Amino acid sequence: MKRLLDITVSLIAIIILLIPMAVLSVVVLIKMGAPITFKQKRPGLHGKPFYIRKFRTMTNETDEQGNLLPNSDRMTKTGNLLRKFSLDELPQLFNVLKGDISLVGPRPLLMDYLELYTLEQARRHEVKPGITGWAQVNGRNAITWEDKFKYDVWYVDNSSFMLDIKILIMTLAKVIKSDGVNKSENVTMERFRGTGTDE
Repeated sequence: MKRLLDITVSLIAIIILLIPMAVLSVVVLIKMGAPITFKQKRPGLHGKPFYIRKFRTMTNETDEQGNLLPNSDRMTKTGNLLRKFSLDELPQLFNVLKGDISLVGPRPLLMDYLELYTLEQARRHEVKPGITGWAQVNGRNAITWEDKFKYDVWYVDNSSFMLDIKILIMTLAKVIKSDGVNKSENVTMERFRGTGTDE
């Protein structure tokens, strides 16, 4: 049922949003240049790597030594709007259709984090990652890493078709209200550096 929901919803969404995504592609190209999407390796089910795609929200500006400038310096107004309304996530619908991720599940984070998780936190990889999840509808970027992982593991233990439907409805409401987005000076959440203890 979960895979059927993923295929049905992602396919319908891609068809409906095809023109808006094409328009966003042109906007990103004009404002930030090529490439239009951001591609990065992320851990999927059981930590198996796959490539996720998002619309770019930052430029590729570097300093005199060729190092990328801080995120806050590279973020554009267009990028901020894309993130505020989660529009940068739309290309992930193709990841869902392909089967890399699900509509609902723990968010796929960086490959570097795999070795930093406690045994309990690592359980978040017992299910497919998702575009949205229980942690996203319970605070998104406004909660700590540790709280996020607790919500992720709770989802693993309580996953069901009806819970996924509930999370999708709650996600839509959150996106419309831009609720739970981190409003601090940090453009993105601080990197996870581990909790230091096992659970």
